[in-house]
Amino acid sequence: MTVGEEKRRPHPLRRLAVIGAGNMGSGIAQKIAAEGFPVILVDVNKPQVERGLKKIAETLAEGVERRLFTAAQAEAIRGRIKGSTEILSVADCDLVVEAVFEDLALKRQIFHRLDLACDPKTILATNTSSFSVTELAAVTRRPGRCVGLHYFYHPAKNRLVEVVPGEVTSEATRQAAWRFQELLGKTPIHSEDAPGFIVNRYFVPWLNEAVRLLEEGVAGLATIERAAVECFGVRMGPFELMNVTGMPIALHAATTLGRKLGPLYAPAPALAAQVESGVPWDLAAGSAAGDGEVVAARLLGVVFLVAGQLLDEGVCSLEDCDIGARVGLRWPRGPFELMNRRGLAEAVALARAAGARHGVELPESMAEQAAAGRPFRFQVIKSEVADGIATLTVNRPDALNSLNPEVVAQLGEAFEAAAARADVRAIVLAGAGKAFVAGADIRFFLRHLESGDLSAIRSFTEAAQELLRRIDGSAKPVLARLEGLALGGGSELALACHAIIASERGSIGFPETGIGIYPGLGGTQRTPRRTGVGVAKYLVLTGETVPAEEAVRIGLVDEFVPAAEIGEAVKRRAAAARGGGGPPADLPEPWRRREAFFMAHRVDELLNGRPDTGGDPDLERAVQLVRRKAPAALRLAERLIEEGARVPLEQGLAMELAHLEEIFRTRDAREGLSSVGVRRPVFQGQ
Repeated sequence: MTVGEEKRRPHPLRRLAVIGAGNMGSGIAQKIAAEGFPVILVDVNKPQVERGLKKIAETLAEGVERRLFTAAQAEAIRGRIKGSTEILSVADCDLVVEAVFEDLALKRQIFHRLDLACDPKTILATNTSSFSVTELAAVTRRPGRCVGLHYFYHPAKNRLVEVVPGEVTSEATRQAAWRFQELLGKTPIHSEDAPGFIVNRYFVPWLNEAVRLLEEGVAGLATIERAAVECFGVRMGPFELMNVTGMPIALHAATTLGRKLGPLYAPAPALAAQVESGVPWDLAAGSAAGDGEVVAARLLGVVFLVAGQLLDEGVCSLEDCDIGARVGLRWPRGPFELMNRRGLAEAVALARAAGARHGVELPESMAEQAAAGRPFRFQVIKSEVADGIATLTVNRPDALNSLNPEVVAQLGEAFEAAAARADVRAIVLAGAGKAFVAGADIRFFLRHLESGDLSAIRSFTEAAQELLRRIDGSAKPVLARLEGLALGGGSELALACHAIIASERGSIGFPETGIGIYPGLGGTQRTPRRTGVGVAKYLVLTGETVPAEEAVRIGLVDEFVPAAEIGEAVKRRAAAARGGGGPPADLPEPWRRREAFFMAHRVDELLNGRPDTGGDPDLERAVQLVRRKAPAALRLAERLIEEGARVPLEQGLAMELAHLEEIFRTRDAREGLSSVGVRRPVFQGQ
């Protein structure tokens, strides 16, 4: 391998270790083990290691109680975690994550010891939330193989991780660290090596401003809590959050940021006093006096001000800033979306007022956007070109990359730009986070159903169908990289590609008939052309989600590879011919029986008759699945599959559009769409 290749190619990470068995370290180790990787958990002595292992066991027991996994799965996770007190036990690891408490001298000491103990190939990562990755890397002989991985509490549950390269971190190291977070099911966001990185940069001032409001007598604690909850749409206000996560952590973060960035970030004296008292904030006591609107304005102002600074300084993109808030903090909206909703003029006024209190200028990015008279525009498609392959990634991980008009428009723009480039020989479609694309945005459908604007739904569907036609008809190979959930419109997007390459994290399904509608972006047309009519009817009428490894056996997916190898598989496939040449010549069981059964029985017989299953439990289950779906949607889907199989694809796609308004006018469509994530729908067949 040449030096140039080493810089470009990410390292494979298989042997992992975590240093520090406290709350963060044990949680990181648990998450690594839960995703199937063996991991070594290291601390200074046996009691500390045992405490970490006990904490993991307790968290896993809670997961079993909540039915997140079985007792056997929990035991398997524990079995992949090995405790150790020896730093040499991690010598041959590919990645070691330092996760001790925030003490710079201690972290530097550990990095130095790891550098001496570990193989030169080992990547050293720090979970610091406040210290410079570049400074920590400087104590090693491998600064190019050092990176920041800032996990959020609880790291076994919270999906966000900030990936922070130092000044000399190699691109191969950054890519390897990023890719590993994806394999863990995390949502990585990119931050430059700046104080507080992204989320803490505005979250800590949000907490601190709440204390200042109390300290200044602007409002009582109860008013501040209520205003914060209502304004930001969160479950817990700042004082309750500090009680839950630890007031000393908030004080330490504010102190560190204040030293580096000035008085805007410095801790309020009342916060230091409360920490010194050792008493949590009393949420039940205190006055409810004060104006909640004033409180909301102050809290919004400081968040807007800091978010604008992040953009000015180039610390992150506005997309990653908002993803950080939505995924890491579970805010319904991030800072820039909140600015758009309040209006840029008001957002600028609030930020300017916050800056005036601390001698901080209004960020140029905010002033320029307001002067232009338009809201911030989020780029929901990430476009990257490497080795002749353009990868277009739908980047709405917290919304499972669901399709809406903006996503379709931006994906179309990115696709046309990639197709027009002379240096691009193939195009890959992918999804950020744990989904490829989990269907169309239900909220979009509901909003227009409630307003009676079916034309908007039709326009969206027409635009999406047209995009899928362009993908299908592309002169350059287009591949779907299926590393997560593909549902509904996501499955249809994948099927429009020339080949689908999937890992064990991928799955594909058509849940539409279970929410009162039918697949309208080619799902009733391209599916039978890959699987045959009988299997397509089974998939669409039952709504069953098929794991990628199984989907290969029925022609729905072209190639299945381990997640660690999918990048290379995509490169190989980019030069190959189209996949999906037609239904498999010899279907395996139980698909052969399913195909025969669904070819022999029509929807009305499945719904109202006594179909002959021959006592086959698999077919009995299939009938029960069908009977939970919306009758009108089932009948239309069956008709579209059967009639579409006898006509050219373009005619079949036109048939899907022709019945769109008919299905969305049904009561069952409204019932099904409004029930998503709330309850099981009750269909009336209307």
